[in-house]
Amino acid sequence: MCESENCHCEGSGLKVEGFIVPCILFLLKEKPAHGYEIMDKLGNLGFLDSLPDPSVVYRHLRNLEEEGKVKSELVPGSGGPARKVYSITPGGEDYLEMWILKIRRRKASLESFLKLYEETYPADNI
Repeated sequence: MCESENCHCEGSGLKVEGFIVPCILFLLKEKPAHGYEIMDKLGNLGFLDSLPDPSVVYRHLRNLEEEGKVKSELVPGSGGPARKVYSITPGGEDYLEMWILKIRRRKASLESFLKLYEETYPADNI
């Protein structure tokens, strides 16, 4: 959330919903998990402004599975129904590495923009 009351940057291309995908892949690289566990861990990462709706997470999981980037298997629950547990595939790990490169490039672009702004308008540094 922006600190300025007059800022409207939230709706100006700075959304991070697409960032859910690398977060999911990162979590699954650490450990296979079921959907609600992924939801819980997404909230703990601190990278997202707000927790996404479960339907959004499951839609991404379904798409990633269709693309071969994650796989799922039904695992018997402890005293309850079987749960679908997701794990990352080698293709998913490659896709995560591509995300890492993309994030690094975006970070470099943002840092260049900030540096140029600070050099151009030194008195305006926030």
